[in-house]
Amino acid sequence: MALLAVRDLSIDIAGIKPLDGIGFAVDKGEILGIVGESGSGKSLTALTVMGLLPLIGGRVARGSIRFDGTELTTLPEPDFRRLRGRRIAFITQNPMTSLDPVMRVGAQIDQVSRLHLGLDAKAAQARSIALMERLRLPSAATVYHHYPHQLSGGMKQRIVIAMALAADPDLIIADEPTTALDVTIQAQIVQLLVELVRDRGVALILITHDMGVVAQACDRVVVLYAGRVAESHGVQAIFAAPRHPYTQALIRCIPRDGMAPGSLAGIPGSVPSVANYPAGCRFHPRCDRAGAPCAATVPPLEHLPSGAEVACHFAETREVANA
Repeated sequence: MALLAVRDLSIDIAGIKPLDGIGFAVDKGEILGIVGESGSGKSLTALTVMGLLPLIGGRVARGSIRFDGTELTTLPEPDFRRLRGRRIAFITQNPMTSLDPVMRVGAQIDQVSRLHLGLDAKAAQARSIALMERLRLPSAATVYHHYPHQLSGGMKQRIVIAMALAADPDLIIADEPTTALDVTIQAQIVQLLVELVRDRGVALILITHDMGVVAQACDRVVVLYAGRVAESHGVQAIFAAPRHPYTQALIRCIPRDGMAPGSLAGIPGSVPSVANYPAGCRFHPRCDRAGAPCAATVPPLEHLPSGAEVACHFAETREVANA
């Protein structure tokens, strides 16, 4: 049984369904990438799993979210609060929105282990400094007493990761955790997250718009487009033989060594507004493979023998085993 299993998840916000029939699963020791352009529903998926949808006026309209056997969609908020931060941790894309600017960073990490693990002040401090050292923060015992404004972007993001790890969670959801960082620091943060998963055996959902990050870090990937799953498969297999035209387009957008200036590919058009999703396949207005059925009929999510899933009337037929 998967640690987290999301099945046929649809949400409602003011009568609009920005997520429609989302499904995926992740187990301990596994990194699942959720990828798509801005507006695809990635962050909404994270908020829903974290039980934070009511904060933006949303509700689960249909489907199931089961975490270690517990159904989260019907879990009372007091029970969810005990779970959130303790067994399911969240890393946001902008560390400055996660850190209290007038509180020392070490004390902010301490709060998590004191609240969820019941540690006293001395034990919490020792644990926080050890986590900071594990995350390769230089002079961790000194940085422990600093305020957020005294740290670089990469250091602040490491503090946020330390906060996520402080209660020994089973699942970490990282929502675009490298967006605000330069390329070199991005690679370091992603590598740290991969090492933490391998060393601690936690599950990680890595939400990103960057297929290069997916290729670097993930075991499996779910491709979202306009609130629906376009395709999912093992990372090696999906890069070897992407079946959905949207997945193919995302892969073409990855910069490669030796590319001629000006040759970087893009995807024409943009993700439609949630209030104006087109009928049929939501990608068809941007798709060079679209035919008459695409504008009229929603393509079902087909489950293939290899373990792949794809929702396309004209999907590529070439298939490789899940690697």
